[in-house]
Amino acid sequence: MEPIEADMTPTPPLPVDLSGIRLDPAQGLSRQLYEALRERILDGRLASRTRLPASRDLAALLGLSRNTVTRAFDQLYAEGYVEGRVGDGTYVAELSTSPPTPQPVPLGPKPGPALARLDRHHLPLPPEGAPRAFRIGVPAFDLFPFETWARLSARFWRKPSLARLGYGDPAGDRGLRELVAAYLRSSRGLTCDAEQVVITCGAQQAISLCAQLLVQPGDRVAVENPGYRAAGHAFAVAGARVSGVPVDNEGLDCAALSRLEDCRLAYLTPSHQYPTGVTLSLARRLELLEWAERQDGWIIEDDYDGEYRYSGVPLAPLASLDRQGRVLYVGTFCKIAFPALRLGYLVLPAGLAEAFARRRALDIRHSEVGTQAVMAEFIAAGHFQRHVRRMRQAARARRDALLAHWPETIPGCAPMPAVEAGLHLCISVDGLAREQALVSAARAAGVEMNGLSGYWLEDSAEPVDNRAGLVLGFAAVPEAEIAEAVRVLRRAWRL
Repeated sequence: MEPIEADMTPTPPLPVDLSGIRLDPAQGLSRQLYEALRERILDGRLASRTRLPASRDLAALLGLSRNTVTRAFDQLYAEGYVEGRVGDGTYVAELSTSPPTPQPVPLGPKPGPALARLDRHHLPLPPEGAPRAFRIGVPAFDLFPFETWARLSARFWRKPSLARLGYGDPAGDRGLRELVAAYLRSSRGLTCDAEQVVITCGAQQAISLCAQLLVQPGDRVAVENPGYRAAGHAFAVAGARVSGVPVDNEGLDCAALSRLEDCRLAYLTPSHQYPTGVTLSLARRLELLEWAERQDGWIIEDDYDGEYRYSGVPLAPLASLDRQGRVLYVGTFCKIAFPALRLGYLVLPAGLAEAFARRRALDIRHSEVGTQAVMAEFIAAGHFQRHVRRMRQAARARRDALLAHWPETIPGCAPMPAVEAGLHLCISVDGLAREQALVSAARAAGVEMNGLSGYWLEDSAEPVDNRAGLVLGFAAVPEAEIAEAVRVLRRAWRL
């Protein structure tokens, strides 16, 4: 079907030149005509106070129905592009004394400081698709009781309380916060109540809130090095000067932390250091609390996989040892349920809780009610505690499968370390070149694997070859898939 074009001599003659208007009969004609006239008004071809042809004449020119032209004119009237004079027709409104001067196409707005920092410090996209060996940070969510969750969800949404369907508390559902506090009192020895708990969209939002509220541009923030880079990015985007603190076999080096000037905030993963897997010793925990009191500072304790302990009694969290209100405790349900759940929590010193809730309200008002309500019932009915035990047993079995099948010797690699906690392990490698060769060969064979070198800050003083290693998650897939992945690695690495 040919386009309709205003290329004929109108009868009667029109006071303006509307040649070149092309309308596609397959599309909405009145919308196209409105857009064509609006474009000519905006670029000056139809100047202010120009009298437009009558709807009957324009319809005859374009071969349209008068109703089509009238609808286009009505839209122009409604948006203020044209105006009518009683008994005198339709005129272009007074918009500008002259057509706009053409400007070069801008390359984009000049970014503000925060936007520029975000461009330098962004989160890489996580791997897509179903879990594979040896994906990092993924629990055995193939074992999640989805039928139970679906039943609880259906029960909630079948007839929800109208009181819960309006705007909620930005700190989170009160019932869920009470259950989280009770769980942490019994499982972690934390002395806390619901008033100190803020529900978040996973641990990352909790860390981001800490960065937004505790950091001023130019402040120094200490992070573990190597460490969880996404936390460092959150502090950097807030304007912090991020300084790496070395990690040894006892965890964060508190002596090195004390040597940092003007530092009043430290972020760390003491129960199972990410990514090396070491546990912060009790002596270091006490030393760190003394540092915070001496500096009048804060400690952000990220206990991202604290439920996974395979031998001995877990050391008490820093938050349970804190008597001065210096520790902000970050927890998540995502490592027990599944990452897509996006449900976590912050346990805050009492004086900070209200401010954190108010700040969170500015971002998302409050969390979605259904997920919170279902998780609260999941905990209250005992399903959560049973699932924690099931997940711990599964992770231990999958760890054991990896330890049993892993090669005894790999050229350039240290032996497999003891793994007493968490969902991943780290193996030292002799040099960056060897690390990259092993990781590249593994990925080419379809086995996911991360190099330890990627967890260091760019300006680290540590020699490059001392940063090398392999980081493997062992909980993502069942034992048979772990054994098969190791066989694939043996072939890829020619062992």
